[in-house]
Amino acid sequence: MEAIATRYSLLPRSLPVSGTRKAEIAAAAAAIPFPLPSAPASSSLRDFSFPSKNPKSPRLPCSSSNLQESKPSTDLGLLLEVEGVLADIHRFGNRQSFNVAFQKLGLDCANWTEPVYADLMRKAGGDEDRMLVLFFNRIGWPTSLPTSEKESFMKNVIREKRKALEEIVTSSNLPLRPGVENFIDDALSEGVPVMMLIAYSRNGDKISRSIIDKLGHDRISKIKIIGKEEVEGSFYGQLVLGKGVSSTLDEQLVKEAQKAVSMEKQRIAEEVAAILKLTVDIDTSPSENFEKIVATLRAGAEYAGLPAQNCVLIAGSQSSILGAERVGMPCVVLRSSLTARAEFRQAKAVMDGFGGADLTISRLRHKKWS
Repeated sequence: MEAIATRYSLLPRSLPVSGTRKAEIAAAAAAIPFPLPSAPASSSLRDFSFPSKNPKSPRLPCSSSNLQESKPSTDLGLLLEVEGVLADIHRFGNRQSFNVAFQKLGLDCANWTEPVYADLMRKAGGDEDRMLVLFFNRIGWPTSLPTSEKESFMKNVIREKRKALEEIVTSSNLPLRPGVENFIDDALSEGVPVMMLIAYSRNGDKISRSIIDKLGHDRISKIKIIGKEEVEGSFYGQLVLGKGVSSTLDEQLVKEAQKAVSMEKQRIAEEVAAILKLTVDIDTSPSENFEKIVATLRAGAEYAGLPAQNCVLIAGSQSSILGAERVGMPCVVLRSSLTARAEFRQAKAVMDGFGGADLTISRLRHKKWS
């Protein structure tokens, strides 16, 4: 307890802490039901093992959740992404919605087949604006479009695409992945906390919630949805992201280390550029979206009432895997149509779907990753 109180008294110098405030911090630390955020000792997940018992401290209450009605699992919590994991939105949603947008805007020459869409996604890293630039640079921009209006043209395409995607998601044209409902039912029947992560969904909160709605009211009432509001309201969100306290000491040290690495990369790049007589500016700072992923994973573990290493992230993207590695959370990847040929070396396992020889609660409990 003294160590915990000491850690939380190490606030930035601009925030003086009185004796009374120290006592309040110590009292708050005593109520935390999970290990305080800290940088993992190693970036590798290969030495991972579940702790044998759940911390004895009381759980944080999960509003709008019936998780406490069943006997809680002592060694496992689940965090699931929505896009790509709960539903293969890339195969049944995004590509088709772009084609609908092209039709509505009278772009008869634009039609993305699955190979074209996959190639654009790979080359643009999933950035939709960049995908449009690559595509129209390849086939030619509309002849009546002035160069100064290309940006507004792409915004119109993206806006129509979002509208079309919302219609597809709310219809029966976007199915859930086979076996996911049984997988969630098995988890809930065994008292495993199930968290649905939507705070960093690529297509936004509304579309993610529409996909989750396909699970049915009974299942939704027993899971916890982790959106932006839940992240900001979590202990981690208030401590690290909230106003008044910049971060814990460990988080400050991690950020300072990242800045140092970024500066060294920039220095080396400038030396190489000087030799080649080039000018370079490399952005090596952690992206805002990556920090959002990290915050969401920490909040998800907090709402599950378990340490991060007791939870398993079921992910579908490389950035999520790196986020899980940052917080010391094991990660299992479920391939989608977009990642059928991708490699995920940092993941504990890569599987094709739910049930059978693929992802099951039994395999997760027994840590049968391969």
